Amino acid sequence: MGKDTRAISWIKSALKEFRKFPQGAQNKMLTALTIAAEGSKADIAKPLKGLGSGIYEIALEYSSNAYRAIYTVKIGDDIWVVHSFQKKSTKGIKTPKKEIDLVRERIRLLREQLK
Repeated sequence: MGKDTRAISWIKSALKEFRKFPQGAQNKMLTALTIAAEGSKADIAKPLKGLGSGIYEIALEYSSNAYRAIYTVKIGDDIWVVHSFQKKSTKGIKTPKKEIDLVRERIRLLREQLK
């Protein structure tokens, strides 16, 4: 890690879900998170709309499944991974509302904890 590289921190439940992903999917997402920690944005990461600035979604298609990890760059000094899940829906690329609601709640709690 370079001197400007930020730490990557995980909400416990996000890490638990992430560990269920296939190893190859985990590796690709960890690479994207490392790029974020170094101050850039990976090609597979995009801003997550509707939750304010500084919140990104890593969207990965891996062996015909869809995996997602949501992280924020604006809370505290670390990159915080607040949610990860396997996307089950076949209805387009939109992130399901229940996942967005969960991300919104976890970000609210994280902001309170880090005050």
